[in-house]
Amino acid sequence: MPSIKSLQFDFGTIRDATDNFSHANKLGEGGFGPVYKGVLLNGREIAVKKLSGNSRQGQEEFKNEVLLLTKLRHKNLISLLGFCLEEKELLLIYEFMPNKSPDHFIFDHVKRAHLDWKKRFNIIQGFARGLLYLHEDSQPRIIHRDLKASNILLDAEMNPKISDFGTGRLIALDHSHYTTSRIMGTIGYMPPEYFQRGQFSVKSNVFSFSVILLEILSGQKIFCFRDMENGEDLLSYAWKCWRKNTILDIVDSTLITGPKSEIMRCIHIGLLCVQENAADRPTMAIVVSMLISNSFSLSLPLHPAFLLPERQGQGNLSHEFNSILTESSDQSETKSTQVSTNDVTITELVARW
Repeated sequence: MPSIKSLQFDFGTIRDATDNFSHANKLGEGGFGPVYKGVLLNGREIAVKKLSGNSRQGQEEFKNEVLLLTKLRHKNLISLLGFCLEEKELLLIYEFMPNKSPDHFIFDHVKRAHLDWKKRFNIIQGFARGLLYLHEDSQPRIIHRDLKASNILLDAEMNPKISDFGTGRLIALDHSHYTTSRIMGTIGYMPPEYFQRGQFSVKSNVFSFSVILLEILSGQKIFCFRDMENGEDLLSYAWKCWRKNTILDIVDSTLITGPKSEIMRCIHIGLLCVQENAADRPTMAIVVSMLISNSFSLSLPLHPAFLLPERQGQGNLSHEFNSILTESSDQSETKSTQVSTNDVTITELVARW
């Protein structure tokens, strides 16, 4: 494909840009390799994901990411600048995002103060618009199967961009949902129909969106929540507070000066997006409308989906839940985790190099 070939970088160019992938330029470690900061000869800053050439799964995600991101253009999606296939290395070159990801701020007791309500609301809105583009406006349309706070990157103005499309899945116009035997993603952000039955759809992304929204508002991780010792995850605690009319109890203390009505409305929207039945969750088009217009009326939420395996009888997943999976980011300082039930791949895109 000529359009893709034109994005191919020379290995020497990237090696020089990263000072031979020096430790000083290392931004973090992802599930498929380290990520480095680099500077091209024209002065442009880049982020380079260095994948292992011996990983079959890494190669599949490499191809998927290249083929998808070369077709996607939106201000709330990360830009792929190019790739490199030389010296037994697989490299992906992205625009550099200087502010890492929201989890770098919201889960840090000091740095969270840098994200006031205006900035957090801007991140939520931009994230929602990026998902709406993927679901309805992009060609091809995409289901992102590993949404989490660490896969949303922040530019110099703290604007969000969705990243890590290696496990993305194309949407056929005549399909409302898909079923797979291979579960890809991070537990806690996956809806129950996906990790229980392998069913995923655009409503799976709606569920993940809500988990991230509640994390941004509360400053708490979904499974590192303060009441986890009592079997309480963030969703169930938010629901309990909603029923007791104490919903502001879940809000990050640094947001106490923020507009309470807007914050409560966001939590209300979040609860609507984590309904157990996928059909009861709104589409991202409706979510965006609810976020930008206070005149858009909100229905009452039902009980959210349970996430803890004991409540679902999912004993086979207890180990993964109880071990609290690590957050990840292409350009952050943490490691990624994937959950896979077998080695069967469902990737439909094929590239010939």
